Amino acid sequence: MTITYEVGDGLYINMTNRCSNACTFCVRVIKDGVGASSVGDRLYGAEGSLWLEREPSLDEIIAEIKSRDLTKYSEFVFCGYGEPTYRLYDMIKAAEFVKTISDIPIRVNTNGNASLINGITVEEAAKLFYGRFDIVSISLNTSTPEAYVKVCRSVFGEAAWHNLLEFGAVVSKYVPKVIYSVVRATDPDEDLELCRRLAESHGGELRIREPL
Repeated sequence: MTITYEVGDGLYINMTNRCSNACTFCVRVIKDGVGASSVGDRLYGAEGSLWLEREPSLDEIIAEIKSRDLTKYSEFVFCGYGEPTYRLYDMIKAAEFVKTISDIPIRVNTNGNASLINGITVEEAAKLFYGRFDIVSISLNTSTPEAYVKVCRSVFGEAAWHNLLEFGAVVSKYVPKVIYSVVRATDPDEDLELCRRLAESHGGELRIREPL
């Protein structure tokens, strides 16, 4: 199964397929993998499937990281076919391990709902990122909670949108950089400026992504 894979000059780690969202634009609805994986040539050609047979253990994750030459990459990214904060504490331990062997910048791509997923406060969740992550990228996707429910279909409803903004504002105290991302197709162009204002007023900057 594919635990790590490459996109551009980044090394990505795929820890879980669980997610609290069912986004209408999600790439995993369209295809089984992105980038190139360690098993890609053997099983799936240019792409390795990111659907896991089971969730890898922390030991398996660390072994996979050890097998990679981190000097080849410009960043290490927790991002796969699921929301990585479902494995919040294993993710933290894996990030700590990477910090012991490399100075590669570490990013996490998240829906920002770590506190809701793990039943802890936003402050408790945000503090865990201190000293372990260089960039937290949060999927904002819409300028209103009503639109978020339609596009991202979170199990937490509109609370997910409010929670991700609160998390971004708080985690910005603990990490060097917070990015809020929007997929261009999910919001009308006139709403992108509203998203930018939301990002900047909640400790981050806006990144507009093109659909995969």
